[in-house]
Amino acid sequence: MRVLMFGWEFPPHISGGLGTACYGLTKSLSKEGVDILFVVPKLYGNENVPTVNFIDAGKVPIETRRQCMVKITKEEAGETLYGERIHITTIEVESHLSPYRSVRYQTPVVAMESWSYQLDPVITEVEEEVEIIDSFTHTFSGVYGPDLMQETKQLAEVAAVLAEKYSFDVIHAHDWMTFPAGIAASEVSGKPLIVHVHSTEFDRSGERVDQEVYAIEKEGIDKADRIVAVSNWTKKILMSRYDVKAAKVDVTHNGITPRERYEALSAYEPLRDVKVVTFLGRLTYQKGPFYFIEAARKVLEKFPDVHFVMAGSGDLFPQVVERVAQLRLSSKFHFTGFLRGESVDKVWAVSNVYVMPSVSEPFGITPLEAIQAGVPVIVSNQSGVAEVMPHAIKVDFWNIDALADAICNLLAYESLSYTLKKNSFNEIKDMTWEKAAKKIKTIYHELN
Repeated sequence: MRVLMFGWEFPPHISGGLGTACYGLTKSLSKEGVDILFVVPKLYGNENVPTVNFIDAGKVPIETRRQCMVKITKEEAGETLYGERIHITTIEVESHLSPYRSVRYQTPVVAMESWSYQLDPVITEVEEEVEIIDSFTHTFSGVYGPDLMQETKQLAEVAAVLAEKYSFDVIHAHDWMTFPAGIAASEVSGKPLIVHVHSTEFDRSGERVDQEVYAIEKEGIDKADRIVAVSNWTKKILMSRYDVKAAKVDVTHNGITPRERYEALSAYEPLRDVKVVTFLGRLTYQKGPFYFIEAARKVLEKFPDVHFVMAGSGDLFPQVVERVAQLRLSSKFHFTGFLRGESVDKVWAVSNVYVMPSVSEPFGITPLEAIQAGVPVIVSNQSGVAEVMPHAIKVDFWNIDALADAICNLLAYESLSYTLKKNSFNEIKDMTWEKAAKKIKTIYHELN
């Protein structure tokens, strides 16, 4: 079984949960004997899975007369391409695909000169002036730029070339920006197309959807032979918002890569007496950061010494900082920016509670990572991960009082915290990427 797979990021170069999901899934599929050609907009050379065959879309030669948004790298008669002597103009397709930003809508570096607040030594050194550099530039009001749409079309052009040059059995496209590529490859090759929905435009933007993004999602969903949804929550959205028949959608929950032992770093032992409540995710509408802040205000009325970490970046960062300042909570809040790898482990090492107050979360891998690190979790009922975590505390995202009470209970009662950690850890043992890979491999074979 050989699969032509389209994604836009891969560890360690990630901007969200999809890169993590692609890593876990492809690694497990390869163990199942699936040969994967994974196409990404750009390779960096240190991607984590040697068993996956990567293709850098930016280096795929395509024959085209269109000059807009592309750069001619060389023109050479008789160049060898895939073992054949041909005459072709090679084009480098410059692409910076990301679901959370655009090339055009960017904000400058923001200097918070008027602030003076104490930062935990766990996160960073004490600073009087903090310069915030968001490595994944902000996107305002859920608006995607025209450059991003053009890059999506260019990836589809690359897909058409690859579909002619490679042999494969099925096409697997992850989320909306790769759907046009999956469609193009399917039309050229005649091979079946699976679209993997990790998030919808209704998750990201609520009722104020970007109609162009929605149209791309709808076309991919309509033209797919099968759809993989990461939760029943997502399946319901596909059925109600995209008019999809239930039989066309297979629910495959995400997994987590097992860790035999989690070791909290000894450097953070001085903070054992400090209670820390953590939000880790994009600071954007979908993740509900303002509900976290409002709940924190109520928690501090009962536990004035608690500290709150907000780890992540996103379009709502300035508004989040402003709201914390308005409530005069700056001394209790610590903003880390976007984190990955060992930096995330450091946050888990000092966290007493993890909160995911998402407005609409297709799944949510981060709660699984928190549980694996020994941190009890609170998640919103409006999340896919709530379906598979009976021992997590679940509240409606809008219920600030319930969220604050849940946090207070976990901080006040060590026995409750211990029970949740123990039972939740046992639950996630069976939530592996191997399990997800077996289910998806079955879908591959059913389409051939």
